Amino acid sequence: MKVLIIGNGGREHAIGIKIKKDNPHVDLFFALGNGGTASIGKNIDIRSIDEIVHFAMVENIDITIVGSETLLVEGIVDKFNEHHLKIFGPHKAAAMLEGDKAFAKIFMKEFGIRTANYDAFTDVEEALRFLNNQKFPLVIKATGLAAGKGVFIIKDFQEATKCVIELLSDYTLGDAGNEIIIEEFLQGFEVSILSVCNNNKIYPLISAKDHKKIFDNDQGPNTGGMGAVAPNPLYSDIIQQDFEDNILAPTLRGLKERRLLFSGVIFFGLMVVNNICYLLEYNMRMGDPETQTILPLLKSNFLDTIKHAISGDEIYLDWDNHTSCCVVLASKGYPYSYETNKEIMGLNNTDINYVIAGANKVGNDYFTSGGRVVNIIETGDTLIEARTKAYNAVNKVNFEGVYFRSDIGVI
Repeated sequence: MKVLIIGNGGREHAIGIKIKKDNPHVDLFFALGNGGTASIGKNIDIRSIDEIVHFAMVENIDITIVGSETLLVEGIVDKFNEHHLKIFGPHKAAAMLEGDKAFAKIFMKEFGIRTANYDAFTDVEEALRFLNNQKFPLVIKATGLAAGKGVFIIKDFQEATKCVIELLSDYTLGDAGNEIIIEEFLQGFEVSILSVCNNNKIYPLISAKDHKKIFDNDQGPNTGGMGAVAPNPLYSDIIQQDFEDNILAPTLRGLKERRLLFSGVIFFGLMVVNNICYLLEYNMRMGDPETQTILPLLKSNFLDTIKHAISGDEIYLDWDNHTSCCVVLASKGYPYSYETNKEIMGLNNTDINYVIAGANKVGNDYFTSGGRVVNIIETGDTLIEARTKAYNAVNKVNFEGVYFRSDIGVI
């Protein structure tokens, strides 16, 4: 069997590791992949949808798994469906729940999905007038895809003004910031719920806690994610029931009524306030680094899960009763400018469980190529054990300018 995984980050390497572990005889291909994926499959230099479709047809790829949110929004699933190729991911119309946050907010409001109060703007002056009557802190979001860096928690009017001008006038996030959302700030804790959809039902995976800020104690700018733990230790049965009743159920109803059902992943980014769930955003693909954190706890065959989703069959998920901790090692300067091509030391330690997020492999050595470079993932009977093992492993890995948070899993 041949499986193509689209993307070049830690998420895609982690998916490949899990599939290969459960299905040793599967041939894996990655577009574009990275130094880690090259160790378990074959990296292919194809980038456009047409190139990927052509490759899948010529190579008789059995299943394609899409990690890239950009290609989903551009309609890669629709194109695959036109050629009767099996693919795991939402079609373009459903992918817009991630690709356009304003569209997602309208969807939430229409189907009674609990979310923060908000307004959307494309005009600078209109947004600035709106700010005059707002309480702080508040949240400003770019509505387009911004690689996890388009959300800003704003402390005062001056900071808000600066943010609005940068996004709508200076185009600091390009087209992603052509429209912005200004919404109320919710004080609580975040929960990530990745879920699999089989064209009919939504099956939640275990919960996770992502750490988005670059510095300890959740300080500094947002990143693509500096680490995660699973399950989220604050996610109780009461909260889960509230999520299922008030977020998941109306989302499924909305997908059905809008004819947006698909086979793929829907990711619920939640804020929990006094045991009540609010939906912050949808992502329409596996999260990063949540994927790296969750998959080591999944006892079920993940490729079988994907097959069942594509076929519309019932899905059963079996989980290891452990805790997982993932720590991201990043390049100095991330999420802004950073240097690359730094040799990574210590990955030859056989007792280290790692995923490559942004590194090239030259011979037996790895060299940095991205902002987030290596993910260290360990499991344990408790969160404390998983954290301890993870940071013990982190201290064995090094490269020039390496940076990581020291408080992943501290709740």
